[in-house]
Amino acid sequence: MRKLLLLSTVGALAALVATATATAKGPSTASLSGPGLDRAVPINGEGESGTGTPLGSLVELGGFFPQVFLQVPDPTKRARPSGDLGPRYRITYRVPGPHGTSTLVQDVYPYAKTPVTFMSPEQRFWGVNRTHGGWFVAGPGLKVTLVAAGLPESPPAEGDGAFPWGWTLAGVCAVAVLFVLVLRRRDVARLRTLKTAA
Repeated sequence: MRKLLLLSTVGALAALVATATATAKGPSTASLSGPGLDRAVPINGEGESGTGTPLGSLVELGGFFPQVFLQVPDPTKRARPSGDLGPRYRITYRVPGPHGTSTLVQDVYPYAKTPVTFMSPEQRFWGVNRTHGGWFVAGPGLKVTLVAAGLPESPPAEGDGAFPWGWTLAGVCAVAVLFVLVLRRRDVARLRTLKTAA
């Protein structure tokens, strides 16, 4: 009897999750920002069309649905993958729903040995819902999709490979001017003292 009750509870829960996933809406727009990009790159297409458009491919390959809506079995992980993931990029989704359009944010690591995404749990959307969140192992197709949208083929050099010489020179000049002003003020004060003494 207990086994039958457990099976019916699990079945009801699976049906509820399947129904929630079936009625889930995909994003209508997305944009990518991060190192090496001088502006947010739009990712166009349909968010519910599978891999037929760039946005559909991003949603499908990047784990959007399991990170937003709990799925059974759950393909997300709670722990960050080990090793160097490379630079972090941010995808901002606009998701229309029954209570207006919400914004959800997903981090993506396209240059990791195996690209992964992360969505923070508890992001509020449609006024009453919260994201499931977690890490999602995406695979190489995600990087291909993002490169086609405008991501550089290779990760940018740290700091874009350039030392900020301009800022360093400006700092040295500012210190030199300050030093001269301090010396001049001291000399003016010394001259006043000599005049007063005379």
